[in-house]
Amino acid sequence: MIVCVCRRVSDREITRHAHAGMSFDDIQFELGVATQCGRCECTARGLVEQCHASNPVAAINNAACAEEPAHRTERPLVWNCSFRSQPA
Repeated sequence: MIVCVCRRVSDREITRHAHAGMSFDDIQFELGVATQCGRCECTARGLVEQCHASNPVAAINNAACAEEPAHRTERPLVWNCSFRSQPA
């Protein structure tokens, strides 16, 4: 699954680097994850933490992130490629 849409980084790439012993900062520098819009940072950090906790399979769990952005709403986010905003 693609975790970072801006840089097209998958969960497999992140977990592969984390299993190789890289920290989140190292992975961020190497892959560019969470360097543009930042919406993927919580998920990416969670994947790295799970891998470093020696879990055999990393599962994505956004609920485990205690640092949810303040602008997050109950409505699902709509990805829009155009510059016009559309109501969700």
